[in-house]
Amino acid sequence: MSLPTTRWHTEVERELRPTEGFYSSWVSMERPQPVLTFLPTGYEPGYAYPLMVFFHHQGGSERQILKLAPRVSRRNYICLGLRGPHKTLKPDGAWGYSWEGEDADGNMEEYVFGAIEDACLHYNIHPDRIFLAGFCEGAEAAYRLAFRYSERFAGVAGFNGQFPRCGPLLRLPMARRVSVLMGHGIANALIPLCTAKQDYRLLYTAGLDVHLKTYVTTHRLHADMMRDLNRWAMQIITDPAR
Repeated sequence: MSLPTTRWHTEVERELRPTEGFYSSWVSMERPQPVLTFLPTGYEPGYAYPLMVFFHHQGGSERQILKLAPRVSRRNYICLGLRGPHKTLKPDGAWGYSWEGEDADGNMEEYVFGAIEDACLHYNIHPDRIFLAGFCEGAEAAYRLAFRYSERFAGVAGFNGQFPRCGPLLRLPMARRVSVLMGHGIANALIPLCTAKQDYRLLYTAGLDVHLKTYVTTHRLHADMMRDLNRWAMQIITDPAR
């Protein structure tokens, strides 16, 4: 697949040594898509950082989801916030974005790999330490991508989401190299906890390295989810067997 190029808002950002904060860019596609990058405090160009790619919930956006990045860690990762390619009207009448829609997977792949390629061009990214993290609807999008291209990702985390009902485990031998973290609210009425437990049993029976953690919350995020996401990813990164 041919990867797209990316246009930055300001050339100054490339010339100066980057500091902690949020940086905006665009992936050049038929419909250009935004990328929001979070750089950790004390960024060191000589160190190969893990990369964490965030997928927002139904009606969210890249800016909304990347606010979580400093809560995961201010030092450990470079993070990308992506925007679902389809606009959706929220119950309050405001517009948000969704990962669903016609040709959603094809557009998503071009978008995600373009954003990752750009991050690798501008910053020091460890190619074997790229993680996907999806929230609610975004979890399903992250799962599909992680298992379709399992050779490219170290792990995938899904919070208050649902595992895709078909397709992701067709390449089972390769899928087993991807570590999985599932986090779910025990009072989630949109996707019941029993569904998350079924997804966990499916992956565990298939021989995957999968962990399920539960939280005292509904379909909303719990503060401990970000702490556990950091711990899970760092255990993978520091595992001498990987």
